[in-house]
Amino acid sequence: MMSHNASITHNWIARIQPKPQAGLRLFCFPYAGGGTSTFQPWSRLLPPEIELCPVKLPGREGRLNETPYHQLQPLVETLVEVLQPFFDKPFAFFGHSLGALVSFELARQLRRQGLPAPSYLFVSGSNAPHWPDPTPPLHQLPDAIFVDRLRHRYDGIPAAIWQDAELMQLFLPALRADFEMLETYVYLDESPLAIPVAIFGGQEDDQTTQAGLAAWREQAQQTFYLKMFSGGHFFLQNARMALIQTLIADLNRFLNRPRGI
Repeated sequence: MMSHNASITHNWIARIQPKPQAGLRLFCFPYAGGGTSTFQPWSRLLPPEIELCPVKLPGREGRLNETPYHQLQPLVETLVEVLQPFFDKPFAFFGHSLGALVSFELARQLRRQGLPAPSYLFVSGSNAPHWPDPTPPLHQLPDAIFVDRLRHRYDGIPAAIWQDAELMQLFLPALRADFEMLETYVYLDESPLAIPVAIFGGQEDDQTTQAGLAAWREQAQQTFYLKMFSGGHFFLQNARMALIQTLIADLNRFLNRPRGI
């Protein structure tokens, strides 16, 4: 099944270390302005049973010349189309911040279309989708103010980028488009997902609240848990080992359980 989809693999999935014998694929969706490089170190930490599949979005890294998506629903509909060939074995979604919203809406879109569901949904660094966002929108601000507000709110843009005007101009279109996607998102009420949902948060993340994280419970019919890690909004970098160990433990429980249960 993989051979005639080589171009899709190249465009949308960074299969850093293909594992044909893996029992499960872990699709990873980045935060606003992020790319697959966030997840590259994960590959060597995951066991042979789990194949890492970071999703490559237009407008960044090797797809810098492509127009980024500005709205969530068109992106999700495209993701269903391009990722569907890779749902031929069990799979799970991990998304951080904006990526949490993308992975959640992708799971709902798969359900709407009667397609296979992820075995697990891991959402990270994001309040629940139905939770009101008290922060003022940023995506229409002039470049200098936009960058300044982002630096103060998230502390996530490396100094090497924001101090380099040329690099920043390359980085800005995808970042601005991602924030437009995030800030124009409208939650539509649907029944909770019938899959396990785990939500991860940073103990020092002032962009999320315990109540906002816990509200994800309303989106899960069954297994749900919340786990906090040390660090701020980008705890997935400084708490990487603890996060990976948690993912492996959850996915191993799925992989080791008898089929059909």
